[in-house]
Amino acid sequence: MAVADSGRPPFDVVAIGSSAGGIEALHIVTGTLLPDLPAAVLIVQHLHPYHASVLAHLLGRRCPLEVRQAVHDDEIGGGVVYVAPPDMHLLVAGGRVELSRSKLVHHSRPSIDLLFESVAGSYGVRAIGVVLTGSGVDGASGLRAIKGTGGTTVVQDPSTAAHRSMPQA
Repeated sequence: MAVADSGRPPFDVVAIGSSAGGIEALHIVTGTLLPDLPAAVLIVQHLHPYHASVLAHLLGRRCPLEVRQAVHDDEIGGGVVYVAPPDMHLLVAGGRVELSRSKLVHHSRPSIDLLFESVAGSYGVRAIGVVLTGSGVDGASGLRAIKGTGGTTVVQDPSTAAHRSMPQA
């Protein structure tokens, strides 16, 4: 039995997590995104919790898509990159951004695992989860959640990562 092409892209969201060494990796990844990407991109980068972030601005200089710091209750739209603000968990529910200051996860807020778990629950098979360079294990259980719902998972080759422990987890 053949499956008809619905014309709908195979995924709605790409969730990316990185930590130590991640800003350069994020520059590379977001700089190669296609300008007509129909999916939303959600990014958690571990940052210092007490300083304003310029990450969205920095990524926006190379990325062909609109890049902005996520705001609570933003409607998630294709072709937009949403960056977690410092000291806030980035979650998704009902096609909208949810920001939370709930407890630290793996000593971090924002948590990659929490983003990935919310993406798995909201988008299932239509989600892609990506773990880039970083120290620790944040993102590992979230990737398992995405994979468990039929989504796609991608991990940076540890030999190319500035810090290998997250990609190896």
